[in-house]
Amino acid sequence: MLFERRIATVFGASGFLGRYVVQRLADRGYIVRAAVRDTESAKFLKPMGAVGQVVLLYAPVSEEALVARAVEGAEIVINLAGILTESQKGAFAATHAEGAGRVARLARAAHARFVHVSAIGANPASASSYARSKGEGERAVKSAHPEAAILRPSIIFGREDQFFNRFASMASLMPILPIVYGGTKFQPVWVANVADAVLAALKPDAAGKIFELGGPEQKSFKALIEQMLAIIERKSCIWDMPVGLARLVAAIPFSGLTADQIILLESDNIVSPGMPGLEELGIAPTRLDLVLPEYLARYRISGRRQADIFIE
Repeated sequence: MLFERRIATVFGASGFLGRYVVQRLADRGYIVRAAVRDTESAKFLKPMGAVGQVVLLYAPVSEEALVARAVEGAEIVINLAGILTESQKGAFAATHAEGAGRVARLARAAHARFVHVSAIGANPASASSYARSKGEGERAVKSAHPEAAILRPSIIFGREDQFFNRFASMASLMPILPIVYGGTKFQPVWVANVADAVLAALKPDAAGKIFELGGPEQKSFKALIEQMLAIIERKSCIWDMPVGLARLVAAIPFSGLTADQIILLESDNIVSPGMPGLEELGIAPTRLDLVLPEYLARYRISGRRQADIFIE
């Protein structure tokens, strides 16, 4: 099969969302440059296209020359690069703010359309280092590439997610599931919906706009864990840990909880009233109960049921 040499560069291509975006671009005939920090671990992307259609490039967003090489000649540039925890101080800012600004600036220099994925809660004035770096990144992107479309998803769920899978795995091993700020609301959005939104945001009428992406349901942290437990048929007790104790736990290295995550959990993670979202991009949001049973089934003691539903 012959492909037009339409090139799309995706930073953060090997991440949870990235693989879905790469697949969609390949299906549409693009030559996809998968710009990643580790080409070895990104090899699973190559079969998503024909031979030579998905090209792996070592291009950390911190490296000016490598980013410039990755976007050269590209029609489309998409920035999905992000981290959930800091391996060292300043890592959030380096990736989400400085890196995002660099990609935006070089994408504009390459005359490429640009989509940047941020997060709900992004705010340069936030007390959370994560949310603050995301807000600073948006500001850098808008300054460097005013025509960029910016997407802010709530928590993203799907087969490879780090939310439901993490708590389901814990429930398989522990009689008590500790959470913090159980009343905090989320608006989980399916990864396939977000990937579709990324491509929809490449259309001219999305240029320069910010979209907040959430699913059709707003639920508390505790309610989401209860829904997960019902699906996997586990009876773990949910313990809404006192915040003071949670902060002590966060101070312990490798505890799985950070002080910054506690700050984030103080605020609801839902779409702001009046903000354009999935519907404005022509996408119908998918309910949790249509997707969760398929990929959480492996955590059941009884195993998978034939009645489980999955949407491709």
